[in-house]
Amino acid sequence: MINSGLYKRYEDKAPYTCTKDSLTWWFAFNDSKILIQNSKSEILIPQFEDLATIGCEISSKHYIGKIEGHNCFAVALRSKKGIDEHFSFIPLKALYSSVDDDIFFISTKASQIVHWDATHKFCGRCGHTTNELENQNAKVCPNCGFISYPVISPAVITAILKDDKILLAHNANFTKNMYSLIAGFVEPGETLEEAAQREIMEEVGIKVKNVKYFGSQPWPFPNSLMLGFTAEYESGDVQVDGVEILKADWFTKDNMPEIPQKVSIARRIIDWYLNI
Repeated sequence: MINSGLYKRYEDKAPYTCTKDSLTWWFAFNDSKILIQNSKSEILIPQFEDLATIGCEISSKHYIGKIEGHNCFAVALRSKKGIDEHFSFIPLKALYSSVDDDIFFISTKASQIVHWDATHKFCGRCGHTTNELENQNAKVCPNCGFISYPVISPAVITAILKDDKILLAHNANFTKNMYSLIAGFVEPGETLEEAAQREIMEEVGIKVKNVKYFGSQPWPFPNSLMLGFTAEYESGDVQVDGVEILKADWFTKDNMPEIPQKVSIARRIIDWYLNI
């Protein structure tokens, strides 16, 4: 899925307004799961004047903009204790297709802000406790002045085509028999195209050519930016590394294995292949 919804109703730079508002949005997380308000017909992100009124113990709170004029907060909850039966926690991926695009992508942004805050409470240069900078997502060290911003880790993911076939691989971290595209993080000094070619050679032992950009997607697990590509097979025989990739093979459109859910850019690229 390509991010097409983040700014439909959302203003990330809108100034905070300190007013009583029963429609304040709370994107609250505990142990990487997001708090939802239970409903028989739909998944609802909580909207209250004050999240603490439902018994939540908040460990950190970050203003992240407005939805249709209403304040939005990314929140870390200290525990799940105190939450009654009207609320529950679900994996972030479960929101996809259950809420509209802009709410889903704001949820992913909030998740990344919460994770960044939890992992940057101390200065990476001198170890001193950091302070938040006003009116921006940043932390400053009062001791040495070092400023840190939310971490975004670029990763490439590539569809490799050979004649009428696509190369799909089973990663050691995948469940059951799911197959997907070759992916990996960009290393210092690389272009995105070079990263795609290196990852493919390292994981399945083949060379590719004509690497072309397809699209991108934020992937908050915990802080990736997925950059999608397509490429043509050039040479070599498929030889998996046996560490990250356990199996890999060429598949035709009428003989596809289990593939990722539609929440991912991997699925969007695979669907593109199925329709060309």
